[in-house]
Amino acid sequence: MKTSKTIPISKLHRTTKLVTTGAKVGVNYLKYYGDKMVHSEEEAKERLDENNASDIYDSLKTLKGSALKMAQLMSMEKNIMPKAFVEKFSLSQFSVPPLSAPLVLKTFKKTFGKFPHQLFDKFNSQAINAASIGQVHQAEKNGETLAVKIQYPGVAQSIKSDLAIVKPVAMKMFNIQGEHSEQYFKELENKLEEETNYVLELSQSQEITNSCRHLPNLKFPSYYPEFSSSEIITMDWMNGIHLSEFTERNTNQERANLIGQTLWDFYMYQLHVLRKVHADPHPGNFLISEDDEVIVLDFGCIKEIPEDFYAPYFNMFRLETLESPESFRATLFDLEILKKEDSKEEQTFFTEAFLEIVGWFTKPFHGETFDFSDSTFFNKISEFGEQYLNKSNLKNMNANRGSKHIIYMNRTFFGLFRLLFDLKAKNIKINNYTQFSKMPIGQG
Repeated sequence: MKTSKTIPISKLHRTTKLVTTGAKVGVNYLKYYGDKMVHSEEEAKERLDENNASDIYDSLKTLKGSALKMAQLMSMEKNIMPKAFVEKFSLSQFSVPPLSAPLVLKTFKKTFGKFPHQLFDKFNSQAINAASIGQVHQAEKNGETLAVKIQYPGVAQSIKSDLAIVKPVAMKMFNIQGEHSEQYFKELENKLEEETNYVLELSQSQEITNSCRHLPNLKFPSYYPEFSSSEIITMDWMNGIHLSEFTERNTNQERANLIGQTLWDFYMYQLHVLRKVHADPHPGNFLISEDDEVIVLDFGCIKEIPEDFYAPYFNMFRLETLESPESFRATLFDLEILKKEDSKEEQTFFTEAFLEIVGWFTKPFHGETFDFSDSTFFNKISEFGEQYLNKSNLKNMNANRGSKHIIYMNRTFFGLFRLLFDLKAKNIKINNYTQFSKMPIGQG
């Protein structure tokens, strides 16, 4: 595989790279205008999306870091992003050109004052896989096989400049107005900074794995602080196939249900007992072992859930709340979805819109079991984003709604629903996690 010998670090270099990419996109549009004169609009638009997606992704994979992480986040927005972008950007989860061997050695020398072969009995200088923020190498120590995750140089330092570049695009895409929008980008910036803080990730990894080891059918690596630092994390090498590969191969419904229940219990236990959650549920963060155990990797993105947000958020999941106009409106105010300065027209519009959205979104919680293979349910919640953004009334309203905590909570649920839908998991017991704790949903 082709490797990266350098990564643009300064704001000037990274901006220049994106400006160059913008020029390529401009050329693609010129081709598109000519193309649609001799082909159908649909065919021409499809080729335009493919060319733009390819050029933009090629630029982002060179930049790596938070720019590429944004591509990964956008690849999960299948209801908003064109198919060509989703397919191309999804490669950022685990298929990125890795750092060259000299850069890897330089990072070790800077961090530990030693080269990898001086720390480990064996070290493979070729990365096994590479993603947006770091890449993984295999090593051996005292007969144990280890995974060594190395962060790309300059990633942490470029977050602010990357977000400054992507912010105008995101605001236009999601109809976010300038007023009150800063809290959402600050939340995103804070989480990206946490994901580049490997000292924090090591601590979070050990905390959550220790808290969840008793949950059935889950498996976690052990971590090695003595071989970890601000730019490197060392853990056990875990054998298994990525969840996405499992879903493509599997034809056994019982296996799908077992893995689906395991994922569901893991997330519900975190949300309702730990009050913090692994907020990056994409397939690249999960392996499936030969015994159908779910192996959880990468605890860089952990969202803590404050009590003053937890209570109203999960109060929305109750049928009693949805069926009571007064309770539902009060909850929308608690979650900052409705605001005191809203006009009567805005209050009516957002109350009706969110009642429909939340009614579908919370369907799994309205019975003892749920069939996540139901395409009607999944397609409906996937369509809401696009329908919401395209409502004509919204053009004259401030669309950025809700507490800053909603961003990662909704991302967690949509990601989890996607995993379970891809698995075609059925008969998932919604409150199964309560046998491992004494705290039912919505009660603190």
